[in-house]
Amino acid sequence: MESEIAIEYKNVTKRFAGNQYDSVKNVSLRVEAGTIVTILGTSGSGKTTLLKLTNRIYDLTSGDIEYYGQSISALPVNEYRRKLGYVIQQAGLFPHWTVAENIATIPQMLRWPKDKIRERVLELMQMVELDPDTYYSRYPRQLSGGQQQRVGIARALAAKPSVMLMDEPFGAIDALTRENLQNALIKLQRDIHNTILFVTHDVQEAFKLAHKVIVMDKGEIQQYDTPYNIISAPANDFVRKLVSTGDFYDKFRVLTVTNLIEAASAEEIRTGPRISDQTFLNDALGEFLRRGGEYLIVETEDGKIRGKISYNKIRQLACNGVSK
Repeated sequence: MESEIAIEYKNVTKRFAGNQYDSVKNVSLRVEAGTIVTILGTSGSGKTTLLKLTNRIYDLTSGDIEYYGQSISALPVNEYRRKLGYVIQQAGLFPHWTVAENIATIPQMLRWPKDKIRERVLELMQMVELDPDTYYSRYPRQLSGGQQQRVGIARALAAKPSVMLMDEPFGAIDALTRENLQNALIKLQRDIHNTILFVTHDVQEAFKLAHKVIVMDKGEIQQYDTPYNIISAPANDFVRKLVSTGDFYDKFRVLTVTNLIEAASAEEIRTGPRISDQTFLNDALGEFLRRGGEYLIVETEDGKIRGKISYNKIRQLACNGVSK
């Protein structure tokens, strides 16, 4: 069964007036509905420009972008933007509005009934793990950077957009808070199954969050694939150098066991220890070291068996990574 396409780029090009080169050049790819796609690249690679073209902040020079099969240029711009959530690095909260008022921005513009707005605000505060009893009436200046970003995410989700655009939203936050927000975003997306396009220059963040990663350089797509495939089979020297930064074992912290699953026998399924299919490889390795044994049974959150992961598979991946 073919997956529904949320966003499709068709030969998308953007050249700003007075520039000699294209900021985005001939980009064609499909973003499946219900997935997180990260856009990874160095400064000036075109990743933010691609996101702003998607939001119609910038106009295309040529090509087309489709939203669920409709050309975005054929949609009224304000109507189209209300279908999207948009989160930037500094959250962009209104300083003189409370947390609740900030989250309610779009529903108020859409003239939702007051009781429906309050219900949605409370629901979203719980969703982003901000206790309404504590934070409902606070102002942005009374929040930490991480809390402000949670409010920004809640505000972007208020009108239930099917697609979220996120432009380095965790870039100005300390490492521990950033990791907590990454984990919260992964959990949130699993719960609501919306589509997220997430710009970052951080390789580990890109791989941890994404179902698929767009690697960009000089406005062009260098590779569009799963984190595992990009790490194990980089498309060219640029990608190889990009993903080789840092300790190889850092990759074990952001790759899940999903790509190493093998078929399991009935006896292995009956007797084997279980782990979630969302388990990161470093945690799976820890389970092997703690328990011993040659395999772990991999299951979904609702208990469906996907197969097994073997100690030898993880060991082989580690050896290949060290030898590169």
